[in-house]
Formats: sequence, structure tokens, C-alpha cells
Amino acid sequence: MRKRILGFLILLINLQLSSQTLISELESWRFYKGENPAAFKRGFDDKTWEKVKVPHDWAIYGPFNKEIDKQIVRIEQNNETKATEKTGRTGALPFIGVGWYRTNLKLPEDLDHKKVLLTFDGAMSNAEVYINGKKVGERPYGYSYFYFDISDLIETDKENIVAVRLENQEFSSRWYPGAGLYRKVKLIVKDKISFKHWGHYVTTPFIDKNRAEVSIKSEVNGDSVRILTKILNADGKMVGMNEFHQKAFSNEIAQNIAVKDPILWSPENPYLYRAVMKLYSGEVLKDSAVVRFGIREINYSASKGFELNGKITKFKGVCLHHDLGPIGTAVNRAALKRQLTILKDLGCNAIRSSHNMPSLEQLELCDEMGFLFLAESFDEWKKPKVKNGYNQYFDDWAEKDVVNLVRATRNHPCIVMWSAGNEVPDQWGHEGVGRLKWLQDIFHREDPTRPVTVGMDQVKSVMENGFGAILDIPGLNYRVHLYEEAYEQFPQGLLLGSETASTVSSRGVYKFPVEAGPQKQYDDLQSSSYDLEFCSWSNLPEDDFVMQDDKPWVIGEFVWTGFDYLGEPTPYDEFWPSRSSYFGICDLAGIPKDRYYLYRSRWNTEDNTLHVLPHWNWEGREGEITPVFVYTNFNSAELFINGKSQGVKKKSKEPGLQRYRLMWMETKYEPGTLKVIAYDDQGNIAAEKTIVTASKPHAIKLEPDRKIIQADGNDLCYVTASIVDSKGNLCPTASSRLNFKVEGKGEFRAVCNGDATSLEVFHEPTMKVFNGKLVVLVESLKVSGEIELTVSGEGLKTSKLKIYSSLP
Repeated sequence: MRKRILGFLILLINLQLSSQTLISELESWRFYKGENPAAFKRGFDDKTWEKVKVPHDWAIYGPFNKEIDKQIVRIEQNNETKATEKTGRTGALPFIGVGWYRTNLKLPEDLDHKKVLLTFDGAMSNAEVYINGKKVGERPYGYSYFYFDISDLIETDKENIVAVRLENQEFSSRWYPGAGLYRKVKLIVKDKISFKHWGHYVTTPFIDKNRAEVSIKSEVNGDSVRILTKILNADGKMVGMNEFHQKAFSNEIAQNIAVKDPILWSPENPYLYRAVMKLYSGEVLKDSAVVRFGIREINYSASKGFELNGKITKFKGVCLHHDLGPIGTAVNRAALKRQLTILKDLGCNAIRSSHNMPSLEQLELCDEMGFLFLAESFDEWKKPKVKNGYNQYFDDWAEKDVVNLVRATRNHPCIVMWSAGNEVPDQWGHEGVGRLKWLQDIFHREDPTRPVTVGMDQVKSVMENGFGAILDIPGLNYRVHLYEEAYEQFPQGLLLGSETASTVSSRGVYKFPVEAGPQKQYDDLQSSSYDLEFCSWSNLPEDDFVMQDDKPWVIGEFVWTGFDYLGEPTPYDEFWPSRSSYFGICDLAGIPKDRYYLYRSRWNTEDNTLHVLPHWNWEGREGEITPVFVYTNFNSAELFINGKSQGVKKKSKEPGLQRYRLMWMETKYEPGTLKVIAYDDQGNIAAEKTIVTASKPHAIKLEPDRKIIQADGNDLCYVTASIVDSKGNLCPTASSRLNFKVEGKGEFRAVCNGDATSLEVFHEPTMKVFNGKLVVLVESLKVSGEIELTVSGEGLKTSKLKIYSSLP
């Protein structure tokens, strides 16, 4: 008999303190790359240091260099049998070494009875923090959130200096980790009688269509307090209220509030409420908080898999590394929102933060936009994957890091599962089973409402030693051929594809003959976009589709990956100049590859998909076999070349490629027009798509993701620049060099063409297009007005685009 894994009702929040507490984002810093032993001191002269804006990634500006972090290593996860030279494994960017940051604190004059906190959303890595020359504390893990109470170190009559020393070691990562204060740093000043930082925890013991019972637990600094809470709906109307006068055990106050006719949070309707909470001592208001939350019910069981609000739901998810392509790891809300907007159109409903703790901005956006979230903690435990990885810190810091992860994020409605690790070598030994039990117990202690998983790649081992059996949710990375056996052996009655596919492709690149196979390599260091190439340990998307569609006990998948990322250039990690991945459904610039439409045809159930590949510019291949693939949600389609039918193809009901793709394998190239007509199940024409052979490059077409951005100094407009012929057709093989100029109330930020072998830096206003396209980033200033982008190239008609920035 299968055991019931976990069932619960939960309401979750996203905390934002109000003006009752002073919160300042510390954006302006001085930065120095290199060791400087006196830099922590108060009187140190930093005037010659570079002025930077935090969040900041010091390494993304390059240059690319094959000698940076060159690793001679045998990657066990890739089934390698001997050590080889890996030049681009960590992105070939200069992230190794010491960096110092310094800033002045601006504080109110009256700090009597005040508590002062300094918070870090992430610092890469081995952070040491100093206030006025005195060391406050340290945090080695670059992905961890942390904070310090600096109340006793602040002096009201003098300038207060914050100094942060960071150091990235060589051989400390398997991908590009970034460098510096890459997430936000904040100063919080509040009364000593106040809500504890990360001190709210909200659940619902009961939900039905008429009422949700909301239970809010709040940790408080101080005695003899009361809390007044009002719950507001999305329109600002009060739908619940409570006032609590007593103090609970261990400085914790519990409130129970009924919400009538609750609107449940889901990916389809990410409805959010707000709780306005006020903390009093006697009649004096001491602190307040505005708490944004969503009400939703999650349940995992052997009989139904994963249920959200009583509805069986499969994870249609992607894995995401934390870098944002051409801007590196420096967190940016606009960049994150663009990613999620692209994924929403894909039909994706879930994100796995791989293999790190997510940014708070990413979680806020997933709450707002409706994405389920698997929040991951570690890529490594006690046994190393890399020489100087987290294995150095596991014993002393793992519990602290998990506690901070959960307490900082457990109130986001998007999070529905925790991950304690990814492909940890500890899977092999019995000691690892003990470590898993220890970590899982910490997660359960801090948040008993969500299950825990681990991405397991050593499936035979975890079936034998009990590692997989004690997990709440067994997560399998690849190994689809072992799903059936694992399902029979594990007691949970379900499996999660915690990491799937690892299909590789380069946007707009097509290789002949068209053949499926693992670890294919070519002289140009690109992978074919026919989507038939994969890694030695992985498989094609269809192998996972079959398991998702035919096995109700497979609760979903997280594809590796949603976007290309810096580092891990498999299958070219032994070849220079490859320096970023080929795994993405979208490339490093965020431009969809062909594979995007294969997943969209299955995942997006609201919109029709009809996509044709390859392009139709093949000078020199006239008369040669050039297969045509169609990705569509329709079950049949007819292909025409220059008006001549190539026949109707229908999807098969049997497992295999033909179940999900329509393929004409014997078509021969001739210049002209490629047209596909899709038919519905009644044989009626449902959709049409045409591509033509383009003539020579003529002009530049500019397409912004938005025409109005916020004048906050951080907002980004992503502009896709495409090379087109005189009739406006994309020139799919163009490699023209483009130049960029931004005038008015904005500035050039970066550019990216999605080519994993390009060594052009992202921050210079010039770059070659890759297969006809690239993306240029325009950043707002803190002034509103018109921004004009001019893009030019030799032999091409210059294009201009106007963007507008407005005050928030």
C-alpha cells in the first residue's frame, strides 16, 4: 500500500515593511578589485576606487580568457572516465580573487531605542563584513541571505563606514557564479520593540469555497505588545480583521483571521491579498508591516500526484541558473520579468532555482505572475564535486544556510517544494543517507507544510542504500530508463523529473545529415537546432514527454534549461572558445530557439503553435535532402515547397518522435517558398505559416519588448535587432556587425547575440549578429523622458527606435 506523503492547506506571504520602519537600499558603493589589507578601516582613503551601483557583478565585463579557472577534471556526473582540460566550464570570465566594497551609512540622528540591521540578499562569496573597522561577521556561501544586528556598532556623531571583503576561490564552481555584491544590500532601522526580521509565518488550517482560516504567527522583539491586523483584497477592500493582546511562548504571537469567499492563488489566477499589521506597546505604535500573501492548497499523494487547490497539476517546469546573460549575476527585476514573460508564453508553469537559493525578486515575480517554484539550496554537501566548493563549509554552515533560506522565503505562495541538493556525491554512501535525513529534518522543522526533494542522478545507488526511500519526493535527474524500476522500489508512489532532457542546440544552426545522437560535435563548435542532439547522460524531450503523458505517477518535469547560461558549454567543454551552455530552450540573449516551439506546442494549451524549421536559405544545397520539421499543437499538417505538396503528416499515438513532431525527412532544398498548413481533427484548415528564401541584407529591424520603462535607473528595455532584406524577410545567416548609440534619458547597458563561442564583451556598444539576430539592452536613468536608440551597420540602412521612461 502506498503511503500518503504530505497533505496540507497553506497561505503564504511576501513581507514588505512599511514606512514605520526605515528601509534604505544601499546602492552607491566604492569598489576595488584586489587585496587591500587596510580597506576595512574607518579612515581608509577610497576616493580612487571605482564608483559602482549595487547589485554589481565585477566579473561580467571580462575579458574572456581560457586560462581563467581552467580545470583539469573528470566530471563524474557526465560519466567521464578520465580528467581533461575544461576551459570554459565557469564562463572564462575573471571572477576569481578578492574584491572590496565600501559605503557610508546615512542614519537618523536619534537612534535611542532603535535596532539597526544590515541585510544582504547574497554576496559572492566568503563575505566578511566590517562596521567602522570592526568585524561584524562572515558568510561563506555566496547564495545565502543573511543579516547582522549592528545596533551596538553604530555611532550617531560620526560617519559610519561599511566595508565588505569578498573572495572567490579557483575551482569553487561548476558554472559561472558571478562576483561581488550581486544582490541587494539594505539598511533597516526600527524600534527595539518590533517585528523580528523574517519573523512572520502564515498557514491556513482550513479552506473551502466559503471561508479560509488564516493563522499568522509573528515573532516579536519586546514585551507587553498587541497586534492589529487588517486583511485587504486586491481592490483594497478589508475582508478580515483581528486584534491580539497577549504574548505567546518564545516571543511568538499567533492570530487567527477568517477570510470569506477566498480567491485561491494559482498559475492561472495568481491572486494576492495584503495584511496590514501594526504592533503597539500600550497605545504607542512601534512597528508595522504590509504583508502580501496568496491563499492556496497543495497536496502530494500516491493516488493523485501533485494537487493544487484540489486539481491534479503536472509540473511543466524549467531549471534556471541565476545569471542573466549579458548583465551577469547582478539581479535585475526587469531582466527576471522578461525571462518569466517568455516562459509564460511557452506554457511553462514552474521554475527550479538551479542549483542555488533564488533571488527574492524572482520569488516576488513568480508570486505575481503565477509560477510554481522549487527552491533549491545546494549543489554540494560534504563530498566535493569541485576542490573548493561548498564541501569546505557544509559541517559549520549547512544548517544556518537552510534556516535562512526557509525563514526568508517560506511565505511566498509560489514555493511548493524545497530541494536539499542536486546530484550530490553523498548519494553513494551510507553517510550521505544520514546527511539527507538531517537536512530534511531541518526543512521540516522550519516549514512542516512543504515536502523536500533532491535531484538524484545515481538512481541505482539510491535504490539500494535507502537514500531515495526517505525523501518526501524522489527527484530523478534524467535516467528515464530507470523510472519504472524506481517507482516500484520507492515507497512514495510517485516520482518527479527534477532535471530532464539536456538536449543541446544553437539558435539558427542546422547540421546535415539530420540524425539523432548523443555528444555530437562539429568544427564550428555549434549544436544542431533540429533538436535531435543530447548529452551522453541524457535524452531527447520526447522521452520525457512520454513519461509525463502516460505515467500518472510522474508528477512533472523541470527541463535543463529554460535559458542558456554562462559556463558548462557541453558538449564543447574541452574546446575553446566555447564559454556558455547550449542547453537552453532560449539562447543567452533570451531569443527562443526552435526547441521553444516544441515545448510550447505541448505546454501552452491556450494558444495555437505552428513553427517550421529550418530556415530556407541554403545556397549550395540545391537538390540536396533538407528535412523540414513542424512543431504544432495540431495533429496533422501539409507541407508545400514552391506550391508543390510534399504530403500530409499526422502525429502517431505511439511513443516516439512522431507523437510530438511532424517530420518530412526526404524533402530537397530549392530556393523559394516553404509553406505549411495545419489541419484540425475535422480536416479543416486551422493555421498557416510561410517562410521564404531571403535576399541580401538590407536593413535593421528593431523590436522592443516594451516601449515605456520606469525612470528608476534600473529598468531595462530589451530590443531585438534583426537583419532583414529589402522586403522585410529575416536574413537567417547574416553575421553583420552592428553599432549602438543611446541618447536622451537612458543609456546603453549591454548587448548579446546568443553565440556560445563569441568572445566579444557584452558592455561595448558593438557586436556581430548571430544568425541574423541579437538583443541590445537600454537602461533608464532616474529622469523621465525620451530615449533614442540608433543601430547602424556597414551596408545596412540605419534604424532608430524611440523609448520612453516615466517616473514610477
